Amino acid sequence: ARFPAMASDSADGHATLKRCLAVLRDARNDSEQFAALLLVTKAVRAGEVDAKTRRRIFDAIGFTFPTRLLTSRQPPAGCPPHTFRALGLTLLACFCTDPGLAGHSQILNKIPTFNEVLLSPCDPDSTSMVDDVYQCLSAVLATPRGPRELVTKGTVSALCQAYLGGGHGSERALTLLVGLLAVAEAKCWQRDAPQLLAVLSKLSGDFLKAEDMTKFELCEVLPHFIPLSPPLTENPQGSESLCRLYKGLADVLGSRLSQAQRDPALKLAASLVQACGAEWIPAGSAGSKFLALLVNLACVEVRLTLEEPDPLEVEGKKEVVTACYVLMELGIQECLREENPLLENVQKMQLMRIMEEAFGAVIFYLGQVKQEELQDPFIFASVRVLGAWMAEETSSLKQEICELLPFLVDYARKLFKEGRPAVSLPQAELLSAEGSALPQDALRFLLPAFCHLTAEHKPRDILISEGAPALLCEYFLQQWEVLASESTAPAPLTSTEMSLQTTCGVFLNLVVTAPHLVRRDKTFSSLMDVFLKSLPLLLPQKHHLVLTANIATLGLMMARILAGSAALQGTRSAKEFFGAAILFLCQAHTAQAEPGSDGLALAVSPAYESAWADIRELWLLGMQALAGCVPLFPALPHAALQARWPQGLSQLLSRVAPASVDPELVTAFQAVLLELARASEQCRDVILSHQGTEWANLYGMAALEQCLAEQ
Repeated sequence: ARFPAMASDSADGHATLKRCLAVLRDARNDSEQFAALLLVTKAVRAGEVDAKTRRRIFDAIGFTFPTRLLTSRQPPAGCPPHTFRALGLTLLACFCTDPGLAGHSQILNKIPTFNEVLLSPCDPDSTSMVDDVYQCLSAVLATPRGPRELVTKGTVSALCQAYLGGGHGSERALTLLVGLLAVAEAKCWQRDAPQLLAVLSKLSGDFLKAEDMTKFELCEVLPHFIPLSPPLTENPQGSESLCRLYKGLADVLGSRLSQAQRDPALKLAASLVQACGAEWIPAGSAGSKFLALLVNLACVEVRLTLEEPDPLEVEGKKEVVTACYVLMELGIQECLREENPLLENVQKMQLMRIMEEAFGAVIFYLGQVKQEELQDPFIFASVRVLGAWMAEETSSLKQEICELLPFLVDYARKLFKEGRPAVSLPQAELLSAEGSALPQDALRFLLPAFCHLTAEHKPRDILISEGAPALLCEYFLQQWEVLASESTAPAPLTSTEMSLQTTCGVFLNLVVTAPHLVRRDKTFSSLMDVFLKSLPLLLPQKHHLVLTANIATLGLMMARILAGSAALQGTRSAKEFFGAAILFLCQAHTAQAEPGSDGLALAVSPAYESAWADIRELWLLGMQALAGCVPLFPALPHAALQARWPQGLSQLLSRVAPASVDPELVTAFQAVLLELARASEQCRDVILSHQGTEWANLYGMAALEQCLAEQ
C-alpha cells in the first residue's frame, strides 16, 4: 500500500514520485528504502525527472545512500549481483546532470568506481550501468576540476581499453577521450602514452582501410590523437601509425573530393605537420609529389577564400584556412631546405610561385580588416603566416607589403598594448592546445621580417614613420623582464630569447642605416639604459652567449653615437657595461696546439665554440665599435688594462703562428690595439713591453707598428 506502481500519466507520476521521496525520507528499514529507490530510479531512467525534482531526490537521499549501494555486495533475494551498484550509479548519473553536483568531491572520488565498471565484462543486464557511468564521466569532464581528476585517477587508460574492447558504449569512450585530450593533451600523454598510442594505431588502421564517409569522419577525430609531445616518430607504434596516415591521406587527396571531404583531410594533414614537421612524409618521388600537392591544395583554398572574401563564407572557413597556413609554412621551410630536401628544384620554383599568389591573397584580405575585427584569432593566424613568408622571401610582393606595413605595425601595437590573450584557433600556434604563446605577441612573428625590411630604404622609412622603433623598445623591455624572471640554469633557446636576439637585429640595422634617428629619438636612450644594466648580468651566463653578443655589439655601436649622454659619462652602470663588453670581446680566442706541428695556433675559446657561427659577425662588429668608442670615452683604456686585455692579446699574438690568424681578425685586433695605444701611454707601453713592434710587423699591422714607433 505504501508503494503504488508508478503511474503512466505525467502528473500522477510526479505525485507518485513525491510519495516515494517521502517514504525514502521516513523509511523504517533498508527494505522500505530499497523499494522506494526502485521506483525513484525507474522514474529517473524514464526521463520523468525535471531539475527541481532531481534536486529534491538529492535532498532526500544525499550521497551517503548511493555510496552504500555502490559498496554493498549482498543483492536482494532473486536479484542480479550488481543490482545495488546499478541503482547507485543511476542515482549518481541523475545527480550529475546538475553541474553543481557533478564537480562535488563525493562524485570525483567515485571516478575509480566508474573506471572499474568500464573495465568489467558487460553482459546484457549491465548495459544500463555502463550508460550511467558514461553520463557521470561526461558531466565530470565539463567541470573545472574534472579533467585533472579524470587524468590522475586513471580514466584515460580505462577509456582507451573500453574503446579498444569494442563493447557497449565504446564510441562514447572515444568521444570522452577526444574531450579530455582537447583540454589536457600534455597531461594525458605524459601519463598514458602507451594506451593512447594503441588507440591511435586502431584509428589509423581504420582510416587506411575505410572506403566510405567513415574515412572523413576519422579525419575529424584523428588530430586529437596526434600529440605535439612526445614525438610519434620516436616510437615504433607511432611511426607505423604515421605511415598509415600518410598512405590514407595520399589516397584521399589524390582523389576528386567535395569541399566537405577535402576540409577535414587538410586539417588532419596540418595537425601532422604541427606535430612532426615533414618527418611523416617519406623521401622519394611519391613523397615529394604528395608534399607539392598538399601545399598546392592549401594555396588554392587560401586564394578561393580570401581573394574575394564574402564575410559569411570566410567565417565558416577560418579553421580550414588556418590549417592551410600551417601547410604553407611547411612549404616555405621545404623550399628553403638544402640538406636532404624532399622537393626537387623545379618543384620548389613552382611552389614558390604558387605560394606568392596565395600570400598576395592574404595581404589583400588583411588590407580589408576593420578595427573591430582585430581580436579575431584568424587575423592573428593570417599575420603570423605572412610574417613567416616575409622573413624568408624578401624579393616578392614588395609594394603590397610596404602598403600593408602601417596595418601590421598598428595591429602588433594594439595587441601588445592590450596584452589580452585571445582564444587561438587549433592551427594558429605551433604549440600545444594548453600552450603558453599568447596571441597578443604578434611582434614575435613579425620580427624576422622587420629585420629584413629595416635593411631596405623604403620599408625602413615606413616602419620609422609608423613608430616601430618605440614599439620595439617597449617590447624589448617586456621580453627582457620575462627572460630575467626565468631560471638561470642552461635550457634550450626560448621564444623569449629568440625575440630579444631578433629585436637586436632590427635595432642594429637602424643604428647602421639611420644614425640620425638614434641621436634624436629618445627610444634609443631608453634602450641604452637597459643595455647598461643587462649586459653585466648576462655575461656570466654562457648559455645566453648569442644574446650577450647582440647586446654588447649593439650597445657599443649606440654608445659611439650617444657618447655625449650623461648616462654614458663616468656613471657606475656605464663602467660596468664597458667592462662586460671588453670581457666578452677579449675572451673569444685562445692558443691551442696546431695539429701536425709543435707550434700554437689561434682558436676560438671552448666556451664560445658552439655559438661561434652565430656570433662571429657580431664579434667583428663589436671590435670595430669598441675601437670607435675608445677616443670618445677616456675611461676605456683603463678598463682594458684592468681586464688585462692589451697584455693578454699581445702575449697571444706573439705565441701563435701568424698564418693561423684570419686576416679579418688581424684587422679587428689592430683597430682596437691602435686606438688603445693612441689614447693611453700606459697601453702603448704594455704593448711595447710584449714585443709589440715585432709581432705588429709579423702580422702586417702597419698602422699599429707606426704608432708604436712614434715617440
